[in-house]
Amino acid sequence: MAMASHINGALRRVPVWPLYALGFVPAIYYLWLAIENRLGADPVAVLTHQSGLIALQLLIAALAVTPLRDLAGVSLLRFRRMLGLMAFWYVTMHLTIWLALDRQLDWPRIGEDLIKRPYIMLGMAAMVLLVPLAATSSDWAIRRMGAARWRGLHRLAYPATALGAVHFVWLVKAWPPEPLVYAGIVGILILYRPVRGWVRQPRRLGSRSGAV
Repeated sequence: MAMASHINGALRRVPVWPLYALGFVPAIYYLWLAIENRLGADPVAVLTHQSGLIALQLLIAALAVTPLRDLAGVSLLRFRRMLGLMAFWYVTMHLTIWLALDRQLDWPRIGEDLIKRPYIMLGMAAMVLLVPLAATSSDWAIRRMGAARWRGLHRLAYPATALGAVHFVWLVKAWPPEPLVYAGIVGILILYRPVRGWVRQPRRLGSRSGAV
C-alpha cells in the first residue's frame, strides 16, 4: 500500500479544472482532421464512432474509480465528476453528429432508423439516463438532494454504461473483438458492485488484525 499512498499523494496535487480542457483535446483533434480532410472517405462516420467510443471509455473510467480504490488503494474520487461530465459531453457530441451531420436533421429518416435499428434507441436511452446525472453533478445538487438520494440517482451510471456497451456491440456488422472487450469490462464493473462487500471484508479484517 506504500505505492498507493505515494500515488494518492501525487494525485492530490493535480488540479481538476485543467483536465476538463484536456478532455476536449480529442474532439478538437478529430475536428481538425475533418477540416483537413484526413479522416478518409467517410469523415462523418469516423467522427460518430470516435465520439461514441471516447464517451464509453470515459464512462468505464468513472465506474472503475471505486474498484480501483477498493482493490489497489488508489483514489481517483476527485476526478470522477470530471470523467462523468466529459462522458456526457461526448455522448452529446456523438448524438449531435449523427443527427446533424449523418442524418442532416431528416426527421422522417431518423424515425425510420429508430425502428429499423434498435441499437440507436439503446444509445439514446443511455443519454437520457445520463442527463439527470449531469444536471445534478454540482455540490449544490448534493446538498439539495441529500447524499443518500444523490448516490441513489447516480447509480444510473451503471445501466447507462451497460446500454452504451450493448449499443456498441450491436451496431457493428460482424463480431470484432473491440466492442466485446469493452462489453466484458463493463460487465465486470457492474458485477463488482454486488460483491463489493465480500471483496472488501478480508481487507477490513486484515486492517483490524494489524491494529491489534
